Amino acid sequence: MLDATDTRLLSALQKNAHLTAHQLGELLNLSPSQAGRRRQRLETEGYITGYAARLDPLKLGLQVQGFVQVHLGTHGPDQSASFARMVDTQPEITSAWTMTGEADYLLHVYCDDLSALNSLLHEVILPHPAVARVQSQIVMDQLKRDAPLPT
Repeated sequence: MLDATDTRLLSALQKNAHLTAHQLGELLNLSPSQAGRRRQRLETEGYITGYAARLDPLKLGLQVQGFVQVHLGTHGPDQSASFARMVDTQPEITSAWTMTGEADYLLHVYCDDLSALNSLLHEVILPHPAVARVQSQIVMDQLKRDAPLPT
């Protein structure tokens, strides 16, 4: 069970995962050892699942960000597992969701350019035997970056 101090700690770490136990203690009015123990408990209990650096896609040469809706022609465990394996092997696909509604999957992709997006769509995704059609949208501008979860 999370208390108010735990949620403040989680909020602080989502904004800056580099905070030391000393800095967390100052923010939370705890000793550094208490703050460190709370952080460790939240990691052990699975509230904190990892730490990662946020990279600038444009500096990495990833000029095109898009979303791809995938509609399967056949539905079944074998087709879903095969499609999931294909998604997992493609570094351009940075996240994927199964969806309710018209599309079966929504893929978030980053590509070097439009040609690379075209290749991903026409040489990788569409040829998959379970895929019936795709619909892609290219991001023009991102109004809000992936934000911290509400705590």
